[in-house]
Amino acid sequence: MPYLPVRFRRSTTVLASVVTAGLYGLPVIASAESNEIPAKKTTRRETEILQKGVRARTSETILVKGHADAVLGHQPGGGLIRPHDEVRSVSTVDRDYISKQAPMATAFQLASMLPGANVATSDPFGFSPSTNITVRGLNSDALGYVLEGMPLNDIAYYSGYPSQFADSENYQGVSLAQGAADLDSPVLNAAGGLMNLSFLDPSEKPGGYASVSYGSYNTNREFIRLETGEIGHSGVRGFVSYSHGATDNWRGPGRDNRQHVDFKFIKGWGQGSHAAVLGSWTNIITSYYPQVSLESWKEDGIHGANNLAGRYDPNNAAGGTDYWRLWRDPERTLYVGAPVHLHLTDRLALDVTPYSQLAYGNAPGGSTLSETGLYNGNQALSDTLSLPGAQDDEATVRANYTQRSYRSGFNAALHYRLGRNDFVLGYWYDYTDDTEQQSFTAVGSNGNAADIWAEKQSALIHLSDGQPLLAASDHTISQTNALYVGDHISLLHDRLTIDAGFKMVMLTRNGTNDLPGPQYHANANYAEPLPRLGARWRIDDANQLFLNATTNFRAPDETAFYNTYDPSSGSISVAATPDTKPEYSISEELGYRRNGTWLIGSLTLFNYNFTNRQIATLVSQNGAIIQSTLNGGGQTSRGVDIELGTRPWHHFSPYVSGEYLHATIDNDIASGGDLLPTKGKTAVRSPTLQAAAGISYDDGHLFGVATVHYTGHQYATFMNDERISDHTTGDLAIGYRFSDAVHLHAPTLRMNFINITNEHYLSGIADPTLNARDTTGRYGTTIAGSSPDYYVGGGFAALFTASTGF
Repeated sequence: MPYLPVRFRRSTTVLASVVTAGLYGLPVIASAESNEIPAKKTTRRETEILQKGVRARTSETILVKGHADAVLGHQPGGGLIRPHDEVRSVSTVDRDYISKQAPMATAFQLASMLPGANVATSDPFGFSPSTNITVRGLNSDALGYVLEGMPLNDIAYYSGYPSQFADSENYQGVSLAQGAADLDSPVLNAAGGLMNLSFLDPSEKPGGYASVSYGSYNTNREFIRLETGEIGHSGVRGFVSYSHGATDNWRGPGRDNRQHVDFKFIKGWGQGSHAAVLGSWTNIITSYYPQVSLESWKEDGIHGANNLAGRYDPNNAAGGTDYWRLWRDPERTLYVGAPVHLHLTDRLALDVTPYSQLAYGNAPGGSTLSETGLYNGNQALSDTLSLPGAQDDEATVRANYTQRSYRSGFNAALHYRLGRNDFVLGYWYDYTDDTEQQSFTAVGSNGNAADIWAEKQSALIHLSDGQPLLAASDHTISQTNALYVGDHISLLHDRLTIDAGFKMVMLTRNGTNDLPGPQYHANANYAEPLPRLGARWRIDDANQLFLNATTNFRAPDETAFYNTYDPSSGSISVAATPDTKPEYSISEELGYRRNGTWLIGSLTLFNYNFTNRQIATLVSQNGAIIQSTLNGGGQTSRGVDIELGTRPWHHFSPYVSGEYLHATIDNDIASGGDLLPTKGKTAVRSPTLQAAAGISYDDGHLFGVATVHYTGHQYATFMNDERISDHTTGDLAIGYRFSDAVHLHAPTLRMNFINITNEHYLSGIADPTLNARDTTGRYGTTIAGSSPDYYVGGGFAALFTASTGF
């Protein structure tokens, strides 16, 4: 779809069409030094709304200064809601809201106010990878993450790592489809919906944007975006941005450092054809926040044993393994995509998005290792190690858990319009090469361990034959082939639209376990047909009804395919479960949507039915914390989502959202040769009630937004014998935009206050378990309990930011 520019002059009034676009929720963004306000790609219905609004509001004008944020303040709900026209539920956070949040806020944090979204964080600013989002009780690994057509999920575990996605200053919007991904989305695991991220378009004029921030916990951040404008007369324009951020741990010792680059270059030609190259690079080193048990939380809260040690002491109760430097997590990622839209004829168009990704990281932890009696896999070794600081044949070491992934693929869709029908025929191919190893690094007398990345072979602990000592080593090649076909039918002058689609997904995993033992090859093949159907009925210009039915599947995580071994005993630490059946789900939605002249909102009823429900958890493996899954059997989830927002009234824009969720386990779950009586219990990570409210004010100069979010209690075990309490948190932002000065456009000062009441709370469930207490099974045996662990929510934080366009 072509972009629709609206011309304006800096420091002059904008045509009423621009005002109306803002009033009707269509994104109105002016890039720094731009002479255009490019509107986002609009649907046919949004175009009709815009045209009618122009006729109705021809007398309205506003004053616009050069930088993007100067035209903000006119989006519904302060940027927390946007008119939609789909056959499914979708909620969107726009620039109006994003620009007022702390600049290092992640996509998860930006979406936390949307209905169904429950975000668990470990720090206030979003640096830590120990974060999670659930949507309608479905975990983050049940969501798809897409940046302008490029998938961002970790193919091995399906998770998303929002601190590695992009900088918030470059987001045009963050959309959350709570119930279903698009037919053509390149994702495998989207039973919980789709998070769709989009970049700002580059300016047509050279310029840029810069900001500096400083706040609590010695936090500092610097950001700069440079706009090329049109390069020569090529029609190519782009931006490149760089940011650096650092912060101390808000509880316990440690400091995080993050460097990040975003870029986007685009070119348009002909009747709507355009191509882009975009991507993100991240280098981040974070300090670990320990997850806590409910017992330790009640005893120590945010203090004491719930934090890592600030000094290395091999003689303490933990043997030095809790020293914070042994738990630092380095990660680097590179995402690159090249979406292309070709307008071939008046009826025929082609969309192709090739992409490539590189990722490497180490999730280490402090551990201990014997000098003798070692095993390579399940084979005993005659080697005797000489480890620094060994006492009684045992020494503190850093246990590394490294993952190196290479990924590439493409998604191609051919669109053909014939009368009332818009047909699509598409193919998605994805190739991933993933290597994971558990190695060990010796620890010096000061607690330091060489090469935090664990890439240098010389820094690892080796055996006498020169090979590194490994507790796990596996290599997996995954290939996805997906064919899809669909039809969008428009009837009765677009009052009724019907979407029908079918997607055939084929996933192949070929892997090897490179340690001696009973397992070498680990192969699996999956093929799942995924039909879908949806409809939208436009009652009148302001009111709509929609319904849809969607199917999804998810193959087991890679951790299910491989044995891992204890290097001190040769026993299996985690047993492979390659026969784990894939999850399959059917979801339905029935909703009402209002896109009125003053009020925008939606009410959605939803229902899910799962078989072989897969629940993400975390396990400690030889000192490292890794992700694993539990098979939760069948599950039924039903509920209602609601969100409401108004267009600005006297510069005020309120917003509210809420969810009621009833999620139950459908069967007893096998454990230890018996059955846990879980049938009818409430599903984990499924709060019955959630609610959020926000109020924004923006008169073009003075602006502010206050938000509050309530999350009900959540069960952490399938037996419902342990849960975390409900909690309420609130955030506040206030700032002022100045008029242009010399070469500075809309210089802005802003204060952000996060968790303003300094609530100390458990923000989410890190690793659910089957039962916390010993439980008698259906057959009379005693099934031992295991305590879940939880994320501790970030404390109060304040951040000052100064920014300007130029």
